[in-house]
Amino acid sequence: MAVSYLNDDFFSRLETLALNLNSDLSGFFGGKHLVRTYGQTVEFSDFREYMLGDDIRRIDWNLYSRFEKFFVKLFTDERQMHVQIFLDCSASMGKDNPQKAAYAVGVCAALGFLAVHNTDKLSFKLMKNNGIDDPFGTIVGKNSFFRAINELGKMEFSGESDIAAAVTQCQNVGSNDGLTVIVSDFFTESDWKKAIDYLCYKKRQVLLVQVLTPNEVEPVYDGRVNLIDVESADLMDSKNMKVRITRSLQRAYAQALNDYKDELKTFCNSRGADFISVTTDNAIEKVLFGELLKVGIME
Repeated sequence: MAVSYLNDDFFSRLETLALNLNSDLSGFFGGKHLVRTYGQTVEFSDFREYMLGDDIRRIDWNLYSRFEKFFVKLFTDERQMHVQIFLDCSASMGKDNPQKAAYAVGVCAALGFLAVHNTDKLSFKLMKNNGIDDPFGTIVGKNSFFRAINELGKMEFSGESDIAAAVTQCQNVGSNDGLTVIVSDFFTESDWKKAIDYLCYKKRQVLLVQVLTPNEVEPVYDGRVNLIDVESADLMDSKNMKVRITRSLQRAYAQALNDYKDELKTFCNSRGADFISVTTDNAIEKVLFGELLKVGIME
């Protein structure tokens, strides 16, 4: 992959950011995400009346002396979340476009860095054909993260991917314990809606990141052209076509793309998930500061 966003300056610019995960998530003990349940931290939150079985060491004797009733102190609870990033490794994501491939990897790396920077667990799931690769396992800490990123930056994009199959067949998606991110252009015939429904059933917080190139948003083709699908098997594949590009066809394409993005956003909203669409000519940091702040994933 000739183009790369992965360098020290890139990661240093991310250190002031943090992922903002739902306080309803359960997670694991020992993290930095404040949740609505009460726990074992040193930060006081509230009082409640003593009940049989409560730790008597938490009784507030000053309140007892005033009200002659037993009250126990409650403290805030902080959890470690599991951030899972599913990356579409199909040909349309970068086989003939190294910049798009590098940008998608850069988005994954940025979100992954924010996870380990805040002591969360991290997994990279690579969606390939009808399955999924989990080459790095669960990543904890920056040393493991940078080793994984070094390998991720060398990855090749090819073939097709089935988002629904990859997500639903994943063995360790977890339940109610963190954020799942799907990074793709969503130019797929697979049932991506099924993947979102499955993740919501698992009570995961969900974010879809659509990565497009400027040429995919506003194609510059004109006249009679042969359109070759990068995911086609050969030149005789039915995905390939000969067309005459006219202004009306360009307008129809633009409308179809906007309608598809609206469908993605509307469906995500209906499931309580988040969706953003970005183009590779925008700095990744701008995406994180701008788009993710808007949907509440970043703070």
